[in-house]
Amino acid sequence: MFCWDDLRTFLAVARTGSTLGGGRLLKVSQTTAARRIAALEQALGLVLFERRQAGYTLTSDGEALLDRAIEVERAATTFDDTAAAQSRDVRGVVRLTTSELYAVTVLAPILRDLHDAYPAIELELDTTDQMRDLATGSADVAVRGSKDPQGAGLVGRCIGGDPWTLYCSRSYADQHGVPRNRHALQGHAIIGGGGETVWPAYHAWLRANGLDAAVTVRHSSPTGLLSAVRAGAGLAVLPQLIGESDPDLIRCLPPMTEHAINLWVLTHERVRHAPRVRAVADFMYERLKQLMQQVSATLPAIGGASPQPA
Repeated sequence: MFCWDDLRTFLAVARTGSTLGGGRLLKVSQTTAARRIAALEQALGLVLFERRQAGYTLTSDGEALLDRAIEVERAATTFDDTAAAQSRDVRGVVRLTTSELYAVTVLAPILRDLHDAYPAIELELDTTDQMRDLATGSADVAVRGSKDPQGAGLVGRCIGGDPWTLYCSRSYADQHGVPRNRHALQGHAIIGGGGETVWPAYHAWLRANGLDAAVTVRHSSPTGLLSAVRAGAGLAVLPQLIGESDPDLIRCLPPMTEHAINLWVLTHERVRHAPRVRAVADFMYERLKQLMQQVSATLPAIGGASPQPA
């Protein structure tokens, strides 16, 4: 069985009269074009071209297959055009819920690209640290950090582990250094808070390490932690996906695996097959998975996955 790239090369060489011209047409090397012609001839058991000093000339077998190859090319082009039209025709309102911390960092460029890919989708972004009930329709898609998301009819895909740990800014490191173990944290300014979803576990960790007195300010949200760290005010906990994606931040300690979570793209079975919802969920998953893989060397493997696969 031949591959489509070989057939495209056959058409390009037939149209230009040489592997050099065919390669230029397809933006591949002459060697690659010649190799693909040889592979196609071997797959078909036919000699398609006469190799002459002046170039490549179709044999009688090549001439007989040329019109059929053009038909295949037209069919492939129609297929691509139809798929692109269907992508453009995906339309409607999709409610996406996520935390403000993810929305203003790693999701911002992804949402821009989502609009470019699906301009007819109107996205309603709900930025909150509170878990929305997807079963009641309060949101269609959720991007959430959670140990084990629960809910009747909840479906989703786990992107990977996204544990929290301490970060400082490069400006802070230049003035105060980077603490590389828990003992070295003594004497450094700690930014506390993060809201009710973050502060209880964070506070417990600080108390366990005798760092309560090092807290200089408490913020009411995770976004406040991020802004304070970026400003060089001290150290604070952040998700590693966000911290490792920010070139101005430096990770101080290994991840806090005792408080590890996974990052999920979630939806509900009642809307999971709606084209607009599926398009958003798939796009978010693929882009976040790609980003997670880029920093996977720093992320521990974390198990646990109750929702059904999306």
